[in-house]
Amino acid sequence: KFGTWSWVLVPIIVLGIDLTIAVPASDALKEIEDYSQKSDVTIKITGSQWKWSYEYMDDGINVVSNMLSKEEAGDNYLRAVDNPLVLPINKRIRLLHTASDVIHAWWVPEIVYKKDAIPGYINETWTNIQREGTYRGQCAELCGTGHAFMPIVVEAVSQEKYEAWKVKQKQSKA
Repeated sequence: KFGTWSWVLVPIIVLGIDLTIAVPASDALKEIEDYSQKSDVTIKITGSQWKWSYEYMDDGINVVSNMLSKEEAGDNYLRAVDNPLVLPINKRIRLLHTASDVIHAWWVPEIVYKKDAIPGYINETWTNIQREGTYRGQCAELCGTGHAFMPIVVEAVSQEKYEAWKVKQKQSKA
């Protein structure tokens, strides 16, 4: 008799365990993927072999970020770039991910989860950086022989420094 009931009880127990995991996970997912609020800053990130391009959608600023040579980077070789992504702290930031050639993955673990950048598609992530500093990441997709040469550097700065940086970028463009 127990053998017959075990075919009913075991799946019910497993389903109960799954639901106790799924409810908190879905709450976290809703918070991460919340599109109901407007962003303060929107950045379009484009992966190309073997560099990143950042388009500040609201400001008309475009930045290309290339890895620095061993001589220029010093101790941060393979982790330093010529033009980091500059972002303000305590702002809701929308990141749009795409690629121009092959699949890349923009990943800076301290500030945002990994998201694939796929040619012809736009994926989206959100972040709100709480403290100033330099955050480093890497392309997390095997995108070709230069894959190791696609570091990501994010400079998180105060709103005042961010505004000053934007003015400087616009002046250099003109």
